[in-house]
Amino acid sequence: MEKFTVLESVAAPLRIINIDTDMIIPKQYLKTIKRTGLGKGLFSEMRYREDGSENPDFVLNQPAYRNAKILIAGDNFGCGSSREHAPWALLDFGIRCVISTSFADIFYNNCFQNGILPIKVSPEDLEKLFDDASRGANATLTIDLENQEIRGPDGGRIAFDIDAFKKHCMLNGLDGIGLTLEKGAAIDSFEKKLSARAWA
Repeated sequence: MEKFTVLESVAAPLRIINIDTDMIIPKQYLKTIKRTGLGKGLFSEMRYREDGSENPDFVLNQPAYRNAKILIAGDNFGCGSSREHAPWALLDFGIRCVISTSFADIFYNNCFQNGILPIKVSPEDLEKLFDDASRGANATLTIDLENQEIRGPDGGRIAFDIDAFKKHCMLNGLDGIGLTLEKGAAIDSFEKKLSARAWA
Protein backbone atom coordinates (compact mmCIF):
# COMPACT_ATOMS: atom_id res chain seq x y z
CA MET A 1 0.00 0.00 0.00
CA GLU A 2 1.30 3.46 -0.89
CA LYS A 3 2.32 5.66 2.03
CA PHE A 4 0.25 8.75 2.77
CA THR A 5 2.26 11.68 4.14
CA VAL A 6 1.45 14.99 2.43
CA LEU A 7 -1.01 15.33 -0.43
CA GLU A 8 -1.44 18.51 -2.46
CA SER A 9 -4.20 18.64 -5.03
CA VAL A 10 -7.23 20.38 -6.42
CA ALA A 11 -10.30 19.17 -4.51
CA ALA A 12 -13.51 18.21 -6.30
CA PRO A 13 -16.71 19.42 -4.57
CA LEU A 14 -19.53 16.86 -4.54
CA ARG A 15 -22.43 18.53 -2.69
CA ILE A 16 -24.56 15.43 -2.29
CA ILE A 17 -25.52 13.80 1.02
CA ASN A 18 -25.94 10.07 1.63
CA ILE A 19 -23.77 8.96 -1.29
CA ASP A 20 -23.99 5.19 -0.99
CA THR A 21 -21.58 2.58 -2.28
CA ASP A 22 -23.88 1.76 -5.21
CA MET A 23 -23.55 5.36 -6.38
CA ILE A 24 -19.78 5.18 -5.94
CA ILE A 25 -19.49 1.94 -7.95
CA PRO A 26 -22.70 0.45 -9.38
CA LYS A 27 -23.38 -3.28 -9.10
CA GLN A 28 -22.57 -4.10 -12.73
CA TYR A 29 -18.89 -3.43 -11.97
CA LEU A 30 -18.71 -5.93 -9.10
CA LYS A 31 -17.89 -8.97 -11.24
CA THR A 32 -14.16 -8.51 -10.73
CA ILE A 33 -12.00 -9.11 -7.67
CA LYS A 34 -9.16 -7.02 -9.13
CA ARG A 35 -8.50 -3.66 -7.54
CA THR A 36 -7.56 -2.06 -10.85
CA GLY A 37 -9.74 -0.92 -13.73
CA LEU A 38 -12.66 0.19 -11.56
CA GLY A 39 -11.94 3.90 -11.94
CA LYS A 40 -13.90 3.97 -15.20
CA GLY A 41 -17.02 2.91 -13.26
CA LEU A 42 -16.63 5.45 -10.45
CA PHE A 43 -19.92 7.39 -10.12
CA SER A 44 -20.77 6.04 -13.57
CA GLU A 45 -24.50 6.73 -13.30
CA MET A 46 -23.73 10.41 -12.75
CA ARG A 47 -20.59 10.64 -14.92
CA TYR A 48 -22.10 9.20 -18.09
CA ARG A 49 -25.26 9.73 -20.11
CA GLU A 50 -27.38 6.82 -21.33
CA ASP A 51 -25.52 6.77 -24.64
CA GLY A 52 -22.19 6.37 -22.83
CA SER A 53 -20.97 9.92 -23.42
CA GLU A 54 -19.72 12.02 -20.54
CA ASN A 55 -22.13 14.21 -18.61
CA PRO A 56 -20.41 17.63 -18.72
CA ASP A 57 -22.32 18.77 -15.63
CA PHE A 58 -20.75 16.14 -13.36
CA VAL A 59 -17.88 17.59 -11.35
CA LEU A 60 -15.24 14.98 -12.21
CA ASN A 61 -15.85 15.53 -15.93
CA GLN A 62 -15.09 19.24 -15.67
CA PRO A 63 -11.57 20.20 -16.79
CA ALA A 64 -10.58 21.72 -13.44
CA TYR A 65 -11.36 18.53 -11.52
CA ARG A 66 -10.38 15.69 -13.86
CA ASN A 67 -7.15 15.07 -11.95
CA ALA A 68 -8.47 15.83 -8.46
CA LYS A 69 -7.00 13.59 -5.76
CA ILE A 70 -9.22 15.02 -3.01
CA LEU A 71 -13.00 14.74 -2.85
CA ILE A 72 -15.12 17.04 -0.66
CA ALA A 73 -18.48 15.34 -0.08
CA GLY A 74 -21.76 15.75 1.79
CA ASP A 75 -22.76 14.01 5.02
CA ASN A 76 -22.86 10.22 5.44
CA PHE A 77 -20.51 9.34 2.59
CA GLY A 78 -20.14 5.64 1.75
CA CYS A 79 -23.40 4.42 3.29
CA GLY A 80 -25.26 1.36 1.99
CA SER A 81 -23.66 -2.00 1.28
CA SER A 82 -20.18 -2.82 2.53
CA ARG A 83 -18.61 -3.43 -0.90
CA GLU A 84 -14.86 -2.93 -0.85
CA HIS A 85 -15.04 -2.12 -4.57
CA ALA A 86 -16.05 1.43 -3.54
CA PRO A 87 -12.64 2.47 -2.17
CA TRP A 88 -10.97 0.44 -4.95
CA ALA A 89 -12.83 2.54 -7.55
CA LEU A 90 -11.95 5.82 -5.84
CA LEU A 91 -8.28 4.88 -5.60
CA ASP A 92 -8.13 3.61 -9.20
CA PHE A 93 -9.56 6.94 -10.36
CA GLY A 94 -6.87 8.75 -8.35
CA ILE A 95 -8.73 9.87 -5.22
CA ARG A 96 -6.46 9.56 -2.15
CA CYS A 97 -8.51 11.59 0.34
CA VAL A 98 -12.24 12.06 0.99
CA ILE A 99 -13.42 14.81 3.34
CA SER A 100 -16.92 14.86 4.83
CA THR A 101 -18.69 15.43 8.13
CA SER A 102 -19.47 11.71 8.50
CA PHE A 103 -18.86 8.32 6.90
CA ALA A 104 -20.48 4.91 7.10
CA ASP A 105 -18.33 2.83 9.49
CA ILE A 106 -17.49 -0.04 7.12
CA PHE A 107 -16.61 2.29 4.25
CA TYR A 108 -14.52 4.43 6.61
CA ASN A 109 -12.44 1.44 7.74
CA ASN A 110 -12.16 0.05 4.19
CA CYS A 111 -10.61 3.35 3.10
CA PHE A 112 -7.72 2.95 5.54
CA GLN A 113 -7.13 -0.63 4.34
CA ASN A 114 -6.80 0.64 0.77
CA GLY A 115 -4.64 3.75 1.17
CA ILE A 116 -7.40 6.38 1.13
CA LEU A 117 -7.51 8.91 3.96
CA PRO A 118 -11.09 9.70 5.09
CA ILE A 119 -11.20 12.92 7.10
CA LYS A 120 -14.10 14.02 9.30
CA VAL A 121 -14.62 17.76 9.77
CA SER A 122 -17.31 19.97 11.26
CA PRO A 123 -20.18 21.27 9.07
CA GLU A 124 -18.66 24.77 9.29
CA ASP A 125 -15.25 23.56 8.13
CA LEU A 126 -16.84 21.52 5.35
CA GLU A 127 -18.48 24.69 4.03
CA LYS A 128 -15.09 26.43 3.98
CA LEU A 129 -13.64 23.53 2.04
CA PHE A 130 -16.52 23.52 -0.41
CA ASP A 131 -15.85 27.22 -0.99
CA ASP A 132 -12.14 26.54 -1.61
CA ALA A 133 -12.93 23.62 -3.91
CA SER A 134 -15.42 25.68 -5.94
CA ARG A 135 -12.50 27.77 -7.20
CA GLY A 136 -11.26 24.81 -9.22
CA ALA A 137 -7.72 24.79 -10.53
CA ASN A 138 -7.06 28.16 -8.92
CA ALA A 139 -7.15 26.63 -5.45
CA THR A 140 -5.32 23.59 -4.11
CA LEU A 141 -5.58 21.97 -0.71
CA THR A 142 -2.73 20.37 1.20
CA ILE A 143 -3.44 17.39 3.44
CA ASP A 144 -0.67 16.96 6.02
CA LEU A 145 -1.26 13.69 7.85
CA GLU A 146 1.70 13.93 10.22
CA ASN A 147 0.48 17.30 11.54
CA GLN A 148 -3.21 16.37 11.10
CA GLU A 149 -4.17 19.50 9.25
CA ILE A 150 -5.73 20.65 6.00
CA ARG A 151 -4.17 23.80 4.57
CA GLY A 152 -6.23 25.95 2.26
CA PRO A 153 -5.03 28.06 -0.69
CA ASP A 154 -5.30 31.26 1.35
CA GLY A 155 -3.29 29.98 4.30
CA GLY A 156 -6.22 28.80 6.42
CA ARG A 157 -5.73 25.64 8.48
CA ILE A 158 -8.23 23.04 9.63
CA ALA A 159 -7.13 20.47 12.20
CA PHE A 160 -8.57 16.97 12.11
CA ASP A 161 -8.58 13.97 14.44
CA ILE A 162 -7.48 10.48 13.50
CA ASP A 163 -6.93 7.27 15.44
CA ALA A 164 -3.20 6.96 16.26
CA PHE A 165 -2.94 3.38 14.98
CA LYS A 166 -4.67 4.21 11.68
CA LYS A 167 -2.39 7.23 11.30
CA HIS A 168 0.69 5.03 11.83
CA CYS A 169 -0.53 2.56 9.21
CA MET A 170 -1.23 5.28 6.63
CA LEU A 171 2.09 7.06 7.17
CA ASN A 172 3.95 3.78 6.73
CA GLY A 173 1.80 2.28 3.97
CA LEU A 174 0.68 -0.67 6.08
CA ASP A 175 -2.49 -2.63 5.36
CA GLY A 176 -3.37 -5.88 7.15
CA ILE A 177 -0.82 -7.86 5.16
CA GLY A 178 1.87 -5.25 5.69
CA LEU A 179 1.29 -5.29 9.44
CA THR A 180 1.67 -9.07 9.46
CA LEU A 181 4.89 -8.92 7.43
CA GLU A 182 6.34 -6.49 9.97
CA LYS A 183 6.20 -9.39 12.42
CA GLY A 184 7.89 -11.75 9.93
CA ALA A 185 10.97 -12.47 12.06
CA ALA A 186 8.87 -13.29 15.14
CA ILE A 187 6.56 -15.51 13.09
CA ASP A 188 9.53 -17.39 11.56
CA SER A 189 11.06 -17.89 14.99
CA PHE A 190 7.79 -19.24 16.39
CA GLU A 191 7.35 -21.59 13.43
CA LYS A 192 10.88 -22.99 13.86
CA LYS A 193 10.29 -23.64 17.57
CA LEU A 194 6.95 -25.26 16.81
CA SER A 195 8.51 -27.46 14.14
CA ALA A 196 11.36 -28.49 16.47
CA ARG A 197 8.87 -29.52 19.16
CA ALA A 198 6.87 -31.55 16.65
CA TRP A 199 9.95 -33.61 15.74
CA ALA A 200 11.21 -33.99 19.30
